[in-house]
Amino acid sequence: MLGAFPRKDGMERKDLLEKNCGIFKEQVQARVWTWRLLDPDVEAQGELLNTVASKTVKVLVVGNPANTNCLIAAECAPNIPRENFSALTRLDHNRAIAQLAIKASVPVEQVQNSIIWGNHSSTQYPDISAATINGKKAKEVINSDEWYKNEFIPCIQKRGAAIIAARKLSSALSAAQAISDHMHDWFLGTPAGQFVSMAVDSTGNKYGVADGLIYSFPVSCSNGKWTIKEGLETDDFSKEKMKATEQELMDEKKTAMEILGK
Repeated sequence: MLGAFPRKDGMERKDLLEKNCGIFKEQVQARVWTWRLLDPDVEAQGELLNTVASKTVKVLVVGNPANTNCLIAAECAPNIPRENFSALTRLDHNRAIAQLAIKASVPVEQVQNSIIWGNHSSTQYPDISAATINGKKAKEVINSDEWYKNEFIPCIQKRGAAIIAARKLSSALSAAQAISDHMHDWFLGTPAGQFVSMAVDSTGNKYGVADGLIYSFPVSCSNGKWTIKEGLETDDFSKEKMKATEQELMDEKKTAMEILGK
């Protein structure tokens, strides 16, 4: 689901939510746009997602604020299992992989298991604690806590804003690639021993994140289903960052539910 009102200069996230709550409620309850990829006219078709779509449909929300827009969509389509909804944080994940590869002077294929926790916003937490570079721990290969905390994390958190400032438009090809990567792994599975970042239903997670949010976690995929990777260590620094982005999502959820009258 790509259609969302774009954030403009001077707009707060609450303003954006107010615009997009109605849009996503309408898209889910009245119509969702699909594209015939082989049709040169790119014909849009309206479908009743909640009443007509198969319960096995997979919904990826890209329009920002993506996590909370995804939550709105799921709330408005109770006939579809909550696990069939996700929001895109693969773009942030791919950016993190790229920055690690640049810093270590290696191809991106040698970097695995970086994590994006939380919201697709400037509060997201790009975590390299479990990341590897050519099979070695990323923190041992790079070995610079100062770079990680003062350069890497802000770079990933603010990359979207930097792109808008540079080209006056948001990401295009890199976002399309991230969508492709996300859906490829969701449908066809992640390689053994690897996980990627997806914003999914937080209910029942083992990391202390509140239930009922669409929160980005490390996940592995198999047979068309995602599973949150469990057992990863989170130190006090990570827990603080994870809690901050969780709070933002809780605030956004509260605002969204008030707008929806729930």
